[in-house]
Amino acid sequence: MPRLEMLSALLLLLALVVGTAAASFAAVGGPFALSRPGGRSVVSAAATGSRIRKSGTGAPLRAAASDDDDGDGDDDAGATTDLSDVGFVLLAGGTGSRMKANMPKQYMILRGRPVLHHSLDLFLERLPAYAEENGVSGPPMVVLVMDPKYQPEYQPIVDKYGGRLAFANPGEERQGSVENGLSKLAELAGDACAYVAVHDSARPLVTIREVCDVVTDAKEHGAAVLGVPCKATIKESEDGSLVLRTIPRARLWEVHTPQVIKIETLQRGFKKVAEEGLEVTDDVSIVEAMGEPVKLTLGEYTNLKITTPEDMDVATAILDDRKDEKVTELI
Repeated sequence: MPRLEMLSALLLLLALVVGTAAASFAAVGGPFALSRPGGRSVVSAAATGSRIRKSGTGAPLRAAASDDDDGDGDDDAGATTDLSDVGFVLLAGGTGSRMKANMPKQYMILRGRPVLHHSLDLFLERLPAYAEENGVSGPPMVVLVMDPKYQPEYQPIVDKYGGRLAFANPGEERQGSVENGLSKLAELAGDACAYVAVHDSARPLVTIREVCDVVTDAKEHGAAVLGVPCKATIKESEDGSLVLRTIPRARLWEVHTPQVIKIETLQRGFKKVAEEGLEVTDDVSIVEAMGEPVKLTLGEYTNLKITTPEDMDVATAILDDRKDEKVTELI
């Protein structure tokens, strides 16, 4: 399929996805009710028995950026969320094998800047500026988990943000990378950070609003994860050939990042995982393994993970739609 036709098809698909989600969430009697931290919008699944909250007006709130003037997800975003005790661990150690490219996906160019730079710009430039505008503090430290062979290229950026950005080496698996990043954060920030927000660099489209909302929830519950209700029908199979059953969709969530956890909790969790040889698939799974609560924070369907070449086209279209969102030239 020619590239122009493929991009047109992807744009149409994106419009249908966002439109369908918005229409589904508008139904007050559906399986989900919408609210956010502080009376704004966090989804609680009725099927899980979670407490359901609504907006102050009782009206359903958006699942996409429908009440955002410019679509960048930043308008009125958690204006009272203080980030002064939240450190960020940015994971950029993956190989991106499914991209079929000659470099890891986090270094591929997205709208004029490497994918990784979109997250660096958010955490080092736009988020601190937004916090300052609203009379609160931004994050004190960002730890960049990166393969040592790429670190010399990024050393000028670390130097530029003296004391606010540091490297950590990746582990063999995601769990090891997060643990290395957390150790570096604890070493450098000490008691200044009580919470850690772990984010995948392959998710360059997360908004300020989403970050503030998930941090607010984590401070209330101890741990929180961005996510969206699953739209697809999910089948379970034991042999990969025959359907065993259809899993009720009303109870399923697709989780995103950042995932925000109290540092002391995550440190205890890593100790438990090591002692008991547990396998965990994401950061909040460690909290779940200890029997402690994890809050689901309603995110955006646009917070996609760059996994295939087609994802780059969709991400470009989303950024083009945001129009005024520009990424700082970090080097």
